[in-house]
Amino acid sequence: MTRYCLALDLKEDTELIAEYEYWHQNGWPEIKKSILDAGITDMEIYRTGNRLFMIMEADDAFSFEKKAAMDAGNPKVQEWEELMWKFQKPLPWAKEGEKWILMDRIFKL
Repeated sequence: MTRYCLALDLKEDTELIAEYEYWHQNGWPEIKKSILDAGITDMEIYRTGNRLFMIMEADDAFSFEKKAAMDAGNPKVQEWEELMWKFQKPLPWAKEGEKWILMDRIFKL
């Protein structure tokens, strides 16, 4: 089991942030299935202001490349991702088209 931590920003708009939270509290079953099918066993998203922090645990077969390939072939995931871009904005140091940025652990107790 591997844990990944990722960050992303939302657009600084309280109404959009509330709608983003609504969609995540009322997510589509196809999206949850795609996450589980990729080998992700647990996922949590936290928010402070417009900054999001995701903690993701995945089995040993998981890879971001495999997940991206699965998502590219899944029309429902593509629809979800298109909807999410309404709310999300890339971090200033993100590459073109990059959303969630993998964080580096700098401390462990």
